[in-house]
Amino acid sequence: MAKLVIVADATTVLAEVRAAVDDGEHSIVEVRSGAAVRGVVAADPPDLVITDCQVQNMGGIAVALDLKLEESGGRLPHVPVLVLLDRRADVFLAKRSAAEGYLVKPLDPIRLRRAAQALLDGGSFHDDSYRPLSVSAAD
Repeated sequence: MAKLVIVADATTVLAEVRAAVDDGEHSIVEVRSGAAVRGVVAADPPDLVITDCQVQNMGGIAVALDLKLEESGGRLPHVPVLVLLDRRADVFLAKRSAAEGYLVKPLDPIRLRRAAQALLDGGSFHDDSYRPLSVSAAD
């Protein structure tokens, strides 16, 4: 049984993520403050943190950076992070935060489950939704 931490202050986001990933085989902890995530991870390390990009006092990018910095300092174990982005332009920030995965909203249960499972399996997930088409020089 995997332990998942969902970080969001919006009830709708919490409900949407929970509905997508709660298959009865995971324990889920909901956290409504980004600043509280470090303490939750330190007390009982989860297998995955899923964080909304927009959380009042400390958003998803800051949560991912904080966990990675604490890990590099030896104060926390490695925990994969999936960031839920509001727009495609935020992909740059998600990559810079060293998050193992990101999804661009609007969310759908299939992509969310696929992303969560990829991270639980030790991989990464980079959402290509809404990615601009590349134009080749020959066109």
